[in-house]
Amino acid sequence: MSSRIDRRFAATRAEGRPALVTFLMSGDPDTETSLAIVKALPAAGADLIELGMPFSDPMADGPSIQLSGQRALRAGQTLKKTLAMVRAFREEDDETPIILMGYYNPIYSWGNESFLDDAREAGVDGLIIVDLPPEADDELCIPAMSRGINFIRLAAPTTDDRRLPAVLANTSGFVYYVSILGVTGSAAPDTTKVAEAVTRIKRHTILPVAVGFGVRTAEQAAAIGRTADGVVVGSALVNAVRDSLDADGRATEQTVPAVSALVAELAAGVRAARAEAAE
Repeated sequence: MSSRIDRRFAATRAEGRPALVTFLMSGDPDTETSLAIVKALPAAGADLIELGMPFSDPMADGPSIQLSGQRALRAGQTLKKTLAMVRAFREEDDETPIILMGYYNPIYSWGNESFLDDAREAGVDGLIIVDLPPEADDELCIPAMSRGINFIRLAAPTTDDRRLPAVLANTSGFVYYVSILGVTGSAAPDTTKVAEAVTRIKRHTILPVAVGFGVRTAEQAAAIGRTADGVVVGSALVNAVRDSLDADGRATEQTVPAVSALVAELAAGVRAARAEAAE
């Protein structure tokens, strides 16, 4: 049985374009505003939504996403509230895939089996857990897959052809290619090297390959999207949240529109990607 993620990538492929995957931290700058932003994303052009699970020690995140997590934690965001956000989103949207991205510790503290049951009930479609390697698939990956939750694995520039089969073994939904060495938002990706990496990964899997880390503009999204099946944007969006806040770090009337406007620009970029490549 196909998942929402499978269906969404099939739909964007039928349109001849890459998918736009948007990342935002759940609960940033507060739970109510965060939910309003997430609800606005599909209409703005987001095809899939990654929701960050705030964590106190986010080792793979650059400064922008670290700060967004800190804002969310200060506002009282919890994993329980994040699942409640997904439930609220599902009341109005039963088609857009929702992927939770973050670290294993909060899930482990919840209890793996209980968390997976609750996540599935809430309407979560996939998980990206950046600090769980393939050697630990029995911990969370395989139990998630048994519940119909896609477990999406990261591949990096350092993931060579010897390591790649292990990374891909239990991956489902799509492969997330980290386009740069380092943390999120730390540099702009080299599109030539990204294209080579996507081609190499596709020799090993039929899954879609989405590329993230460092994509900030519609132009970059279009360039990456000429070869990738999806383009992931995170730091630029959490920066849009940050820049819309008042002097005390609270949401303003510009917060939701600021994020929606940037998503619309990025969506135009990915929709132009394949058209440009065909010319």
